[in-house]
Amino acid sequence: MLSNTTFIEVLTEMSSQKMEFKTEVNQIMDLMIHSLYSHKEIFLRELISNASDALDKARYEALINSELMGTKGDWKIRISADKVAGTLTVSDNGIGMNKEEAIEALGTIAHSGTKEFLQSLKNKDIQDNPELIGQFGVGFYSGFMVADRITVLSKKAGSKDTAGVKWESTADGSFTVEDIEKEDPGTEIILHIKAEEKNYLDEWQIRDIIKKYSDYIEYPVVMEVEREKESVIEKGTKVKTKEDETINSGKALWLKDKAEITDTEYNEFYHHISHDFADPSKIIHYKAEGTSEFISLLYIPLKAPLDIFYKDFKIGPALYIKRVQIMDHCEELIPQYLRFVKGLVDSSDLPLNVSREMLQNNRQTEVIKNNITKKILDSLAEMKKNEYDKYLIFFNEFGRILKEGLHYDYSRKELIADLLLLKSTKAEKGAFRTLQDYVSAMKADQKEIYYLTGNSLDEMLRSPYLEMFVEKDYEVLIMLDEIDDLIFSNFEYKGNKFKSIIKGEISIDKLKQGDEKESKEKFEKLLIFIKEGLKDEVKDVRISGRLKESPCCLVSDEGDLDPRMEKLLKSMGQDVPEHKKILEINPLHPIFDTMLRIFEKDSKDNILKEYTALIFDQALLLEGSKPKDPVLFIKYLSNLMLEHAKDEHPVSLAH
Repeated sequence: MLSNTTFIEVLTEMSSQKMEFKTEVNQIMDLMIHSLYSHKEIFLRELISNASDALDKARYEALINSELMGTKGDWKIRISADKVAGTLTVSDNGIGMNKEEAIEALGTIAHSGTKEFLQSLKNKDIQDNPELIGQFGVGFYSGFMVADRITVLSKKAGSKDTAGVKWESTADGSFTVEDIEKEDPGTEIILHIKAEEKNYLDEWQIRDIIKKYSDYIEYPVVMEVEREKESVIEKGTKVKTKEDETINSGKALWLKDKAEITDTEYNEFYHHISHDFADPSKIIHYKAEGTSEFISLLYIPLKAPLDIFYKDFKIGPALYIKRVQIMDHCEELIPQYLRFVKGLVDSSDLPLNVSREMLQNNRQTEVIKNNITKKILDSLAEMKKNEYDKYLIFFNEFGRILKEGLHYDYSRKELIADLLLLKSTKAEKGAFRTLQDYVSAMKADQKEIYYLTGNSLDEMLRSPYLEMFVEKDYEVLIMLDEIDDLIFSNFEYKGNKFKSIIKGEISIDKLKQGDEKESKEKFEKLLIFIKEGLKDEVKDVRISGRLKESPCCLVSDEGDLDPRMEKLLKSMGQDVPEHKKILEINPLHPIFDTMLRIFEKDSKDNILKEYTALIFDQALLLEGSKPKDPVLFIKYLSNLMLEHAKDEHPVSLAH
């Protein structure tokens, strides 16, 4: 017959369920444990930050349901160190978790781009780049840097019974979960500290870490401490007593006067709200008064989050109303093109029971959004003017996102345009030009701002599309982002329209315009012949006004999709309407004089067909595409080389 103790152990084992971590969790834990050893103390910051989030959620829920928690108004985070047991416990009376939530929250990483994130870590030194891990909100696992086992006891707020959950793992690739009884809602995280890390159980060490990283936490962070006090019974005798002591100041950082806040405090609060290890690039802290009263504490990160281009990337500052957090991410308070900004807004004018639907239809929300947007753009303009090197780092990280504002925020288009840094045919190597620089240097008769899109700066600077512009000293902006043509194709800056030099007709040489009619008449029949030969490939063949050295190029009609955007949409599985391009030929290139001579002698000479195919393939290569038929291309090129060797039709396709 089983003893009572054995019977209980059997029941426990039966109720315990062993599960495997997702692959990504294992990989991240391995990185945490073996790569961040110089940042170990941040484990406590991360756990306190998570506890604060749980309290925020519980406090908000209690506003809606006053009977939700008996601890309402006594929110706190408790730190308990037991040197005998070798454990450090971080507990809170916040929202808590049920069994399903514990499995989901602690056993998986439901985060966009996790695989891409892990791939990016392979070639980086994580010890010097801890912010990479912070971006993915996996601070809980940092506990394994100092603990060989972590136990989590939790009960969901609002539960009518005493049912709770116990989660436990030794970071061996698996974890166990089981049902337990727990009286009070909230969560206890028990770290079983490694033998070599026992210093984290010392009161002074704990106190130092909390003061350094978590002093601004709004909720009391309490710890039971042992003190010697004079005995009330025996005068002059000291006795040891234990009492709770609040370690942090607990005042919301954003409510303090800016003059009282140190850079360290600002930075640590940023780490708390963003889970980013790196310090921010810019801090924007101000109070708005008048028709709308609110306090805003915003941060511009140093590095772009790896998932910022994913559709479920969470944007917007946290929304507080009279110091109560209402939403983690309030996207109604910030435009999409500023989604990289982190921080919070504390309003005095919005109702505590505000919902997203109410926010979307609330005039006050729009006032706050406009105010914040202007403040951020003004701050960026100030950084660009006074801290250019710092701004350059910012723009390299977020310029592509900021650029979206030109497309979506018409009322601020020139304000945003003035923040752009652009490559150009007149920019020195490694340097940038602004649109104001471009406009100031425009030719007297120039009516448009010219730009060229492509993948590689070096390749684009050698592009045949630039030949006439370089010859006539017209500046061309070099656009390297896939979205550039979509943004700039209909854009106008200070009355000057943007013009893609690979679309539509271009003639910047007035002297040459007088010769255009003569060129058209001279090559009219040959153009008809080439067009007929390429009728399935191009919509038209015409004389070019943009070529100087190259024989030919392909251009799109005005309004057609940019080639890069077309490729991007196709790679995403989008249906893109097929459209033929226009082949432009350079009438000054000797290849066409040779073709014309052959054509006038014998318009049915087979070599003309090969020349036509080679010209088209050259144009494809110059725009970054492959020849239509590589085998035929090689064959015709070989034939041409043989003909050249025999000197029957001597001509070079390269001028």
